Amino acid sequence: MKALHKHASVLLKVRRKRGYLLSYHRLLHAIAPELLAAYDEFYTQFTLTGRALTPLQKETVWIALIAATRARVGTIHLKRAVKAGMSKDAIADAVALAAACEAWDAHAFAQNAFPEWVSQQRLVKRYLRGFDAARGRTRPLVAEISAVVAHAGRRNAAGMRIHLVRAFKRGAKRAQVAEALSFVLLHCGGPTMVDAMACWLKLVRQRRIPAPY
Repeated sequence: MKALHKHASVLLKVRRKRGYLLSYHRLLHAIAPELLAAYDEFYTQFTLTGRALTPLQKETVWIALIAATRARVGTIHLKRAVKAGMSKDAIADAVALAAACEAWDAHAFAQNAFPEWVSQQRLVKRYLRGFDAARGRTRPLVAEISAVVAHAGRRNAAGMRIHLVRAFKRGAKRAQVAEALSFVLLHCGGPTMVDAMACWLKLVRQRRIPAPY
């Protein structure tokens, strides 16, 4: 009886902390309550524990990542954004960052398909002009970090490289970029995170940005 009560309390603890239970929470609990408890601690450390990013900065990044990856189930971050002090306009600006990042695909296509008529330099310039217009009142530093993560979530190394360089030029700290990029592991999985780290490390080898560790 004590063991059953202990196991049930894990599920109850998660519900109380989150305010909800997802289907995979119940699945982990069915496999082993200890597994759910370990995952819950993992999630807490990744998304709830304060580190280099402020709550407002963190949720701006999360909203951009959610929009970029079309994750409808990510509404909890909209609620956290409001709690962190984000207005509806600020939330819309974060979504606009993700939308602006997707414009890079069209520019990259043109670069490959029409090399005789367009150059990479011209396309990058126009892409960044649109991105800067889209960020609204989001601080440039936060916008660049959000773009790094949005591109990483979509496994777009070219876009990620552009914004990694710009983020550090705008004063981003290694710890801020690292924390933001770690959200990709939780949200998109290990293979996507491996690709993102490979992109960062490649730029380090080119001596263009600080190392992640």
